[in-house]
Amino acid sequence: MNQGQGKTIVITGASDGIGAAAARQLHRDGHSVVLVGRSPHKTRAVAREIGADHYCADFTRLDEVRALAAELDAACRRIDVLANNAGGVFGDRTTTVDGFEMTFQINHLAPFLLTRLLMDKLAASGASVIQTSSVGARRAGPLDIDDLSHERNYSPVRAYTAAKLENILFTKELHRRYHHRGISAAAFHPGNVATSFGTRSGSRLMRFITTNPLTRAMLITPEKGATRLVWLASKQPGADWQSGTYFEKRKPAKRVNRQALDTEIARRLWERSEEMVA
Repeated sequence: MNQGQGKTIVITGASDGIGAAAARQLHRDGHSVVLVGRSPHKTRAVAREIGADHYCADFTRLDEVRALAAELDAACRRIDVLANNAGGVFGDRTTTVDGFEMTFQINHLAPFLLTRLLMDKLAASGASVIQTSSVGARRAGPLDIDDLSHERNYSPVRAYTAAKLENILFTKELHRRYHHRGISAAAFHPGNVATSFGTRSGSRLMRFITTNPLTRAMLITPEKGATRLVWLASKQPGADWQSGTYFEKRKPAKRVNRQALDTEIARRLWERSEEMVA
């Protein structure tokens, strides 16, 4: 692996949208960026554009996440930042080959597994682990630890808002468990970004917001949304931002879902996630 100046930064969901825009900005700033995407064609194109290493993994398959972790561990001498940016919102309830609801697995369980498998490398590097969450976490209903795959009460928006809440809970529990080993953790809302993110959603409102020309004109560009990821990735935790925090507009969020502050829910989510990927 080519080691450039600055940090070694792994970004998932880097084939387009916020991930690709952040990769370009971080590369221009002199960091060594490693791209991870689902689409071989799109991921390869962005990697060639900036001269970066790249890997492909489908987060609907946990065996590919395990293979990805092994490849990254072997190829990267160190990982200074792991940006868990891959995500999505989908339509009718679909289960993956691993038996989990797709939105839950892509947004939470797969990045949880990737982080856990890379934990020794991340700790040795004093890494930052960053989750792309969303202000939509505020709308999440009561999190049912015994039904994280939404077998009993599914809708696309319900699954998505729960997953974004799980990103914040994962961040807080990661900080609690591993900050003493040198790992810092943060989650952030990138803003309401104009991407193709919600086009596969079964929610009419989500599709309208992300595809209608009038509503899209009110959204920010992926490049602007990416600046918030770039800020967390390039700045120094402990000096520029505090570990264990969920950020909106580069500041600790003032309004959060009450569950995001519940340390018992965070602990139970972590333990249940470990059971699922064991």
